[in-house]
Amino acid sequence: MLAAILQAVPLQILLSGLLMGLVYALVAAGLSLIFGLMDVVNFAHGELMMLAMYATFVLWQASGLDPVLLMPVVACVMFGLGMLLYRGLVARALSVQFNRGMVQIFVTFGLAIFLRGAAQFAFGGEFRSITHGWLTDRSVHWGGVFLPLPQLAAGLVCLLAFSGLLAVGRTEFGRALEATREDREAVALLGIDRDRIFALGWGLGIGAVGVAGVMLATFYYVGPNVGANFAVIAYVTVALGGFGSVAGALVAGLLIGEVEAITAAIVEPSLKQVGVFAIYLVVLMLRPRGLFGKI
Repeated sequence: MLAAILQAVPLQILLSGLLMGLVYALVAAGLSLIFGLMDVVNFAHGELMMLAMYATFVLWQASGLDPVLLMPVVACVMFGLGMLLYRGLVARALSVQFNRGMVQIFVTFGLAIFLRGAAQFAFGGEFRSITHGWLTDRSVHWGGVFLPLPQLAAGLVCLLAFSGLLAVGRTEFGRALEATREDREAVALLGIDRDRIFALGWGLGIGAVGVAGVMLATFYYVGPNVGANFAVIAYVTVALGGFGSVAGALVAGLLIGEVEAITAAIVEPSLKQVGVFAIYLVVLMLRPRGLFGKI
């Protein structure tokens, strides 16, 4: 049945969904990494992606450099910002003795509102976009399939970034990350600085969404509310793939990208997320912990 559906769907739609799904997966990966490490849901995740998009736009305007060249700079800045946010906000929220879960929710939710308001104040409410660059207005034609080069590059970069995240798990830091995830108290006996691991985890999570934000800025509009749209998809992706599973975020992101693309081809494009939420509800009714979740 699945083969028949795939044969009936044009290759153009399948590839477009695949490329967008890779972006969704990378946005969700940072969220899943932070939750799996600390049991903290970062409600400002979408707004931090929006911040990376604005940073790309401002640096592009100021320097004239292509966004692809600016990506390492923005990713490093977002990595540092993630560590600062943990040290300055999240660590303090987690240090309270009562209602710790509610405190961290309000802290990250308040941060989201602040970032959105600050962007509205600084840039206004109008949409902005990067109008020229190496990838702008270029496309790849292959076998009757038309793929805009910005989306193709975004999908490839997100796939490489995802591969980097998975490769981190094989390093000494990755093993420390996994040990901290399994038992936060026991790692102190091994000489592992838990707060340092948490800060680096936040840095990696926000750095990943920074890479996704840079590549999105090459073909998507930049505005104060853009983060909220992608945050909803990110939360669904994390829940669908399984809370705390980075590999699950990849599979779920690809699935959501394909379902969204197919739904947009069947019904009105404005209703494309109906299919996403429908499959999300079906999966969670059959497997509440998600496709790869352990909790």
